[in-house]
This record gives sequence, C-alpha cells and structure tokens, in this order.
Amino acid sequence: MDIIYEWFRELYQTTGINLPFIYDSYDRGRLIDGFLTTVELSFICLFFSVVIGIIGAWLQGSSFTWTRRIVNGYIQLFRNTPPLVQLYFFYFAIGSMLPRVETDWGGQAPMLGSFAWAVISLSFFAGAFNVEIFRSGIEAVPKSTVEAAESLGFSRFQIYRDVTLPLAIRVVLPSLNNNLVNLVKTTTLAYAIAVPEMLYESAQIWSDNVNVPEMMIFLLIAYFVLVGILVWGMNRWERALKIPGFGS
Repeated sequence: MDIIYEWFRELYQTTGINLPFIYDSYDRGRLIDGFLTTVELSFICLFFSVVIGIIGAWLQGSSFTWTRRIVNGYIQLFRNTPPLVQLYFFYFAIGSMLPRVETDWGGQAPMLGSFAWAVISLSFFAGAFNVEIFRSGIEAVPKSTVEAAESLGFSRFQIYRDVTLPLAIRVVLPSLNNNLVNLVKTTTLAYAIAVPEMLYESAQIWSDNVNVPEMMIFLLIAYFVLVGILVWGMNRWERALKIPGFGS
C-alpha cells in the first residue's frame, strides 16, 4: 500500500492532480468517516420513511375524519415545501425551543444534534411521499380480497397487516424504489447543518487542499456507486416479490 500512496503523492507533485484522501491518512480517515455517516444516515432515513409511509397509509383509511385530515395536512405540508427549508425549520426553529442538557465538561449542548435533526427532517420529507405511494398500492388490492378477509373475521388492522399491505408492497415497489433513491441523494442536504457526511467531509478536504475538481469527481463516482447498490438491491427485491399478472 505504501507504494500506491507514494505513487499518488508523486502524481500530485508532477501533474498537480491532488487526491490527498489516498496518500494522506488524516484526509483518508475523514473521508471514510464521512462515507460511513452517509450510509448510516441513508439507511436510518430509509427505514423511518417507510415506517411513516406504512402507518400514514393505514391512517388514511381511518373512520375518523380528523385523523384523515391530519394525515393529509402532513402530506401537503411536506410535499409542497423545499426539503432544505424543512431541515432548517427543524434544526433552527424547533431545535432552539428544546431545553439544553448538561455535558460532562460542565457546559451545555442541544438536546438533539444535527444528525438527529437530519434523520427527523428527511424521514418526514420522504415519508410524505411514501404515504401516497402505499395508498396507491392499497387501492390496487381487489376489494374481493379484503371482503374475503372480513368474512373470515379479520379485524381492520389484521387485514391491513396480513392481506392488504403485503399485496400493496408488490405493486408499489417501482415507485418506492424511485423515492428511496431520491432520499439517499437528498441526504447531502445534511451538509447545511454540519452533519459530517461525505459531502461535508469532502468540502473540508477541498478547503484544505484546494482540489475542488478532484473531490467533485470523487463525490460523483461515490454517490453513483452508493445509489447503484441500492437500486440493484431494490430491483432484486422487486423481482423476488413479483406475482405474475398482479399489479400489471
């Protein structure tokens, strides 16, 4: 590995192409930490956005008018406002209202850090779209299937959990795939509130080394690979769950 490090250092000295995250252990560590933070942030947001979508779609079928109105209001609010504005609202507006906690060194710190607010904001943002995605899948389930479950004595929750949702997932996977891919790309907005994800750490590196073109090329490739892996996994899952003739 030392030979590789020296080769890239020599490349910088002779051509000016500067890739310090390869030959410099400090920059390499920063970029690896940023990549891992991006992966962690992405998967946590993916999970919670899907949970929000599933719960919200179920609540849309509630017999209580106010429950449906609250869910619809949430959808309209988060679909019709920019995700960066939402992120700033949670971090600066809501975050400033929460009490501060004592630290081990005698100071005070926010109750929730920037990473937590990024998870909350991005999950709610993508969750609003997921509610509509799951709702469309639920509407595609034949009424006769639901009526058959009702005749067997299933409760509304049991029908949703055991009958409607499993079939709806098979219908909505292509749309869900697109929204989750967009969510992973939207995690770069966490840079705006200093979450140390890949874009943030890359910006720190290019500020120190003045190598913006090299870092931007790296970011383009890194996100292409990261999102490509997600798309590949979702497509495999879609093919595994597909029922011939259903939902087409």
